[in-house]
Amino acid sequence: MSVLIYNISVQLYKLAILIASLFNKKARLWLEGRKDIFEELRKKVNDGAPVVWMHCASLGEFEQGRPVLESLRQQYPGHRLLLTFFSPSGYEIRKNYTGVDWVFYLPLDTKANAAEFVSIVKPNLSLFVKYEYWYHYLHELHKRNIPVILISAIFRENAPFFKWYGGVHRKMAGYFNHLFVQNGESAKRIAAIVPSEKITLAGDTRFDRVKTIADGFEPLPLVEQFIQGKKILVAGSTWPEDELMLQKLIEKQPGLSLIIAPHEITETHLRFLNDTFGDAAFYSAFVQAGSGISPARVLIIDNIGMLSKLYYYSSISYIGGGFNKSGIHNTLEAAVYGKPVLFGPNYQKFAEAIGLIKDKAACSYTTGDELIQLIQSFLDNESRLKEYGINAGRFVAAHTGATGLILNWLKKTAF
Repeated sequence: MSVLIYNISVQLYKLAILIASLFNKKARLWLEGRKDIFEELRKKVNDGAPVVWMHCASLGEFEQGRPVLESLRQQYPGHRLLLTFFSPSGYEIRKNYTGVDWVFYLPLDTKANAAEFVSIVKPNLSLFVKYEYWYHYLHELHKRNIPVILISAIFRENAPFFKWYGGVHRKMAGYFNHLFVQNGESAKRIAAIVPSEKITLAGDTRFDRVKTIADGFEPLPLVEQFIQGKKILVAGSTWPEDELMLQKLIEKQPGLSLIIAPHEITETHLRFLNDTFGDAAFYSAFVQAGSGISPARVLIIDNIGMLSKLYYYSSISYIGGGFNKSGIHNTLEAAVYGKPVLFGPNYQKFAEAIGLIKDKAACSYTTGDELIQLIQSFLDNESRLKEYGINAGRFVAAHTGATGLILNWLKKTAF
């Protein structure tokens, strides 16, 4: 792909967003969040202190970058931290995140926007997370000799970098001063393009993030009142396909109760859940009443932010998204508590899910009947339940440490 074709594709993307904004809320937020953005940047990012800029595509990438951000805040309190997002899914949830000084949308990747953004922000260091590549921003940083680092990177075999049309992507890879990759396969692939001395096999910073969350666990009293000795399946980040199977599971397993934290908590989806699980309780009702005592077997979490703590209470954890094209959500949030993890069939893009299955810490299924059989196999065999749980905890513990590697490198070369 040439830079000209890249520029055309960026403009076509903007046109598609403009059309979609007529009927899609996320597209409207994408546009509205970038309105007068340079004026806002000039007002806020202007105190002359050194700036570290981290860019994330969305919420999942933020959780990967977060351990590095928070470590930088601790170790370099004199630096200012700027966090940008491409997607409303990340920005709208984390726009008030207090771990940084400023949170913004990233302006669209054009040559003029990139030059203006970098001129205003004047970052001393830039960090991109996982697989967010924008040609003009990377070129502008490279041109101005501003260090730019890629963390928790994954390079799959079918990525544009390794295709005949991937010229622009190969240029972008060359603009990074250093690349911290998650696994050996990624390191080997990108070494065909980037000098090996610019590549470090560090692992995935999400392992550090979930360990920090688990270490700082604080009880949820209303959830504990609901549980009252029940055997609990916590289902996180679920979609309708997951929820219909879970409803059948609850019918077939009278000794099992369900706490479900859906991926979307829109009014429409909450009505769907209420219709699907007829006698369910809603967490917001517990908050209003000041009590979690309920005869219900299903508790629906109708807020955002509790999921990482909820998995602590599970006997078995269920991760949603396995029937979507984009795949499953975060398995590590559950595994860190030492509980067996279950998910649907679309998990092949996620190395941690593959690793959990390999280490007998997780299982996948493809039909509702298979899910019922899997759950029954754990409930009937306490030693199997315990084995998978122990393996899950060990898997997470064995893969922590990426944040420390990245911080040590930055300390020696960028500060």
